[in-house]
Amino acid sequence: MRPTGKLHIGHYFGALQNWVRLQNDPEYDCFYFIADWHALTSDYADTSAVAQNTIEIVTDYLAAGLDPKKCVIFQQSLVPEHAELHLLLSMVTPLSWLERVPTYKEAFENVKDKDLHTYGFLGYPVLQAADIVLPVGEDQVSHVELTREIVRRFKLAYADLILPRVTDDAAWSGVASSSGIFSKVGPRILPAAPGSYGDKPGALRAAYRSSTLQEKGYYLANGLGSLSDLLIEPGVMLTKTPRVPGLDGRKMSKSYGNAITLSESDDDIRKKTKVMVTDPARKRRTDPGNPDVCPVYDWHKLFSPRNSSGEYSVEGKATLEWAANGCRTAGIGCIECKAKMADHLIEWIAPVRERRLEYEKHPKRVLEVIDEGTKRARIEAQKTIGRVREAVFGWEKKRNEIGQL
Repeated sequence: MRPTGKLHIGHYFGALQNWVRLQNDPEYDCFYFIADWHALTSDYADTSAVAQNTIEIVTDYLAAGLDPKKCVIFQQSLVPEHAELHLLLSMVTPLSWLERVPTYKEAFENVKDKDLHTYGFLGYPVLQAADIVLPVGEDQVSHVELTREIVRRFKLAYADLILPRVTDDAAWSGVASSSGIFSKVGPRILPAAPGSYGDKPGALRAAYRSSTLQEKGYYLANGLGSLSDLLIEPGVMLTKTPRVPGLDGRKMSKSYGNAITLSESDDDIRKKTKVMVTDPARKRRTDPGNPDVCPVYDWHKLFSPRNSSGEYSVEGKATLEWAANGCRTAGIGCIECKAKMADHLIEWIAPVRERRLEYEKHPKRVLEVIDEGTKRARIEAQKTIGRVREAVFGWEKKRNEIGQL
């Protein structure tokens, strides 16, 4: 997450809740970071708060339940391999791909107090792609899809070609013909041709490497072979509550000023929720409403009491029924409904806030978590970037060739 301020409840339900669950699953090795380079894409003019905000974010991570013994928490800018991979990926990413990203357009429509007309802001999905493939909430799905496309294109350019298993030397001409690369590799792929290639697989790989990306894609689609796992295409894992409406009904965002932070005081929670938007059909106390279009009812579903298994408790079910029926029948007013929701929100946030206060008293512990996590993250990042560098430039291969002369 970007260090632009303290985290809010939208971050928790959109990401942190899922992160905590994943860190406790032995099937996953989890890496979570603070995207301080990403903060520059929209807040480059004033970076004075980035360092403190980084500490605030990690404090929120820990308060929300992330455990550095079960996951890796690190700082993006302290792992320079992110920037190097971003640069390499940007070399193959078409400009039109970046301009079509939904959140790019959304930001221009909603953020009016910042200059977003920069290469950094336009190219941030490529940096995000580097973040993902070196070692998500619903609004990031489009970025993951773009990352997949960038990874596929990068692999077309640089990944090793794995040819089909062929034991008969004569069969290579059939592979060349069916895949469409015959015209590029030439008739010497035929076993009886004058000057027939002695290393037919090598000839096919050379012809493939000299092809355009479009040609490479065509050859692979028609059976020339497959590509090595230079980079792995990421998947998407959405939380059950992908988006949390803000106080004004839009997506909750610090940029929109419509959020409740994880460190919010009880008084501020009551003040902010008291002016939340509700179903616009309820203009008067006696007007019936529709809870399904009301942000307050969405929050009731988030914060109504649950039991240890995560299911609604008897009180939680009763609250939801009371709020829904009361809204539909105008049996309760919006102020009354908001007050009950605020009570449950305060109960939910209390233990998170208590853990946060403990870490606030010991900021050195937070720095130790960042430093140790960053060391662990760099070890993994260096493995990936080493493999990518060799695929792009081939320096290890070249040095070995020179060493054998």
